[in-house]
Amino acid sequence: MSNKEFILNYKIWLSTEDGKGIMGDGKWQILKAIEKHGSLKAATEALGLTYRRTWGDLKQIEKDLGYPLLEKRRGGKHGGETTLTIQGARLVKAFDRFHKKTDRFMEKAFVELKTNLTNPETDN
Repeated sequence: MSNKEFILNYKIWLSTEDGKGIMGDGKWQILKAIEKHGSLKAATEALGLTYRRTWGDLKQIEKDLGYPLLEKRRGGKHGGETTLTIQGARLVKAFDRFHKKTDRFMEKAFVELKTNLTNPETDN
């Protein structure tokens, strides 16, 4: 094994039984940004994404999951507002908790992997 250091990278996503992706880390970050900024427009700007495609992606997730994630209010003095529904907020919190548990497990497993790769005594 080379002496070069390497880091762990992985992605988490939910999919249908037939393998169609529903939601992963990227869409989770979008939902968190909507929660933080109070609008889809501000969230997409903060993340450098296009509004139209993101809106379409989120509508598809709602269709796949079978419940609404967003509440959208148009216009007004300061423009529109997009907030998470109760189900949307619950999804974000559940994904947060799941990610924290998974991250802890993956970090521990990664340390073991690096140890196994660099320690000849683990070859047996």
